Amino acid sequence: MNDELRERIEREAEKHALLNAVKHESDADVGAIMGPLMGDNPDFREHGDEIPGIAGGVIGRVNDLSYEEKRERLEDLAPEELAEIEAEDEEDEHDLPDLPNAKEYDEIRMRVAPNPNGPWHVGHARMPAVIGTYKERYDGWFCVRFDDTDPETKRPDMEAYDAILEDLDYLGFEPDATYKASDRLETYYEHARELIELGGAYTCSCSGEEFSELKNSGEPCPHREKDVETVSEEFEAMVDGEYSSGEMVLRIKTDIEHKNPALRDWVGFRMIDTPHPREEASDYRCWPMLDFQSGVDDHLLEISHIIRGIDLQDSAKRQQFVYDYFDWDYPEVVHWGHVQIDAYDVKMSTSTIAELIEEGELDGWDDPRAPTLKSLRRRGIRGEAIVEAMAGLGTSTSDVDLAMSSIYANNRDLIDEETDRRFFVREGNQLPISGDPPAEANPPLHPNHEERGVREIPVSDSVMLEPEDVPEDGERIWLKGFGCFRYAEGALEYTADDIDVVREGEVDVVHWAPASESVAVRMRTPDGDVRGHAEPGVGDLESDEMVQFERVGFARIDRHDDEEEETVVYYAHP
Repeated sequence: MNDELRERIEREAEKHALLNAVKHESDADVGAIMGPLMGDNPDFREHGDEIPGIAGGVIGRVNDLSYEEKRERLEDLAPEELAEIEAEDEEDEHDLPDLPNAKEYDEIRMRVAPNPNGPWHVGHARMPAVIGTYKERYDGWFCVRFDDTDPETKRPDMEAYDAILEDLDYLGFEPDATYKASDRLETYYEHARELIELGGAYTCSCSGEEFSELKNSGEPCPHREKDVETVSEEFEAMVDGEYSSGEMVLRIKTDIEHKNPALRDWVGFRMIDTPHPREEASDYRCWPMLDFQSGVDDHLLEISHIIRGIDLQDSAKRQQFVYDYFDWDYPEVVHWGHVQIDAYDVKMSTSTIAELIEEGELDGWDDPRAPTLKSLRRRGIRGEAIVEAMAGLGTSTSDVDLAMSSIYANNRDLIDEETDRRFFVREGNQLPISGDPPAEANPPLHPNHEERGVREIPVSDSVMLEPEDVPEDGERIWLKGFGCFRYAEGALEYTADDIDVVREGEVDVVHWAPASESVAVRMRTPDGDVRGHAEPGVGDLESDEMVQFERVGFARIDRHDDEEEETVVYYAHP
């Protein structure tokens, strides 16, 4: 082996050793680099017996370097390979895959397109969570477009427009623009007129049953060959409201023999007699179907990427016919499966929740039993915790399950260190105390933050314990932050034992509340209301403040009800 070849082997061995070490943030290994080294340099194979010895010496020198020194050296030797490693590392940090063909667009533009028929339930959070996350990753743009062009079967709720924007704000996202499709009827009419001129649409007065039979048999509608002038006149009559509901539609001309009957000459516009609830749109009677309206808007708003459910694959195929007539480029589409969420008895359906509220079964959209974002917000769960859990589901086309426990875990990570501790006893047993206990208990506000100080809990002649915490007769128990007591004949006697009895495992530690000095609490939970008593300081906490009731869970202070003489809190999670 000549010196020139040896130097080349050393250079290549150093490069591969650095690649291995930097990628795995560990020392390089001869066995790990031999395959890539020989693969990149097939002419080394005839010296295969000598190369491990040469590479071993190089690897020893590489492993003596710090990680930063290895990275700097690799940047000198192989900057492109280093960039690839760092790009892979960055991608690994994301739960969401890269958007398809993202590099081909000057700006990533997306839309959240809700039907404003009510505030969002938990499942609705997935779309804004993913789109908002992509916007941040790509420094992109996204809008909220209310798809409210069905004033009858999916009738908009006038309060839902603001409610949905509030839900979006709760999740931590601010749209770059907001639109209402019901403000854009004239735009849709203009595109329908142009489509008619292109021969891509025709007016049809067939009944739904008649057209269905023709469509399913692959036969053309008798109105399909109307001349453009007649179609234009009849469409203008639709716009002017001269037809009743069901009397006339405008169909998009596709392929009447298409293998998928759902794509055959689909309806682009129909007549609806029911006025839109928005005054600005109440005079319109000719309304676009969602596939037409959404398709036109996606083009005009320059949407680059659409995310929609796998069950809406036909929408893209229908809209493609319109895009072909206009010679438009269709956006990139990501289809995903449905998300199933556990922990609720109430169906995750806006209409079902609205019915239960109307019937008085739920107190409102923020009832803790309701699977809504407003409910989670009132319970003290941060929008960030929801976004992280939803983005973590990715964009798989398979249906996915989301356990509420993952949202709770995220929220716990966000609030645990900043949330002070308190005692709350559910349906407690009142027990007299005797001996000579301290007049005041002083448990810490937070076990990890001594600097915050202690709580001052006055105690007179009795305390409250949860039934399962009452010890057997003759046994001792440690009231947290107060001291050791022995239970005998229905009372607790102070023993003055020190904390060693707890450390040695002889005595259980329980939470408690003073009987006469306590605050009555009604804790609202997804399983119903729970009543009990809390230490007196809870009565002084501000609304919206979070507490952790020790051994019970986190809760949000909702209000102090003077009339009912109780503090109302909303349970967040364990």
